[in-house]
Amino acid sequence: MAMQLYGTYTSPYVRHCRIALAESGQHYELVQTDYEQSARLAPARRVPFLKAGDRVLNDSLSILKFIRESAGGAFLPDVDDCDLFALSNTALDTAINLFLLEKDGLTPEPSNYLARQAGRVGDILNALNQRAATRPEKNSAFTDGELRLGCFLDWALFRERLDLSEHAELARFLERLKQYPEFVETAPFTG
Repeated sequence: MAMQLYGTYTSPYVRHCRIALAESGQHYELVQTDYEQSARLAPARRVPFLKAGDRVLNDSLSILKFIRESAGGAFLPDVDDCDLFALSNTALDTAINLFLLEKDGLTPEPSNYLARQAGRVGDILNALNQRAATRPEKNSAFTDGELRLGCFLDWALFRERLDLSEHAELARFLERLKQYPEFVETAPFTG
């Protein structure tokens, strides 16, 4: 079945899907999609979305579930990994919203709500740093929770949204993940 993944090389959500597709060995075409195209083509008005035959999936969560299960695997079968995925995803969603609002000139300084959102990212980073200290060290067979965390961290560094100097465990985790070929091959880039 021919699959088309719509997205960009800079999207951490698209990156996670690209990693899963590479891990499963499934053939796909990445269709470069900008804001205008995603607004026209997808009801969620964002990337990624996937076309696989007659099926259209509109969120990285359902896309990842489809990729893993169509390759005979499981998606987030462990509750702790599911929680890691969810917590990483919350930080990622919040960080991206703050990034895009900042492009429009809206920053946390004059807004209590945006300041709370920035605080949310900081609190989640602290919690994830503590969790990273208890996770087994490995250089392969990363879980989807770990991959989502890595996609978040690498995107945030790429977009200069955070500094990991105060989160040494997360920095060590990301350095190990940067040895994983599928992660390296999908690194964000522009142009």
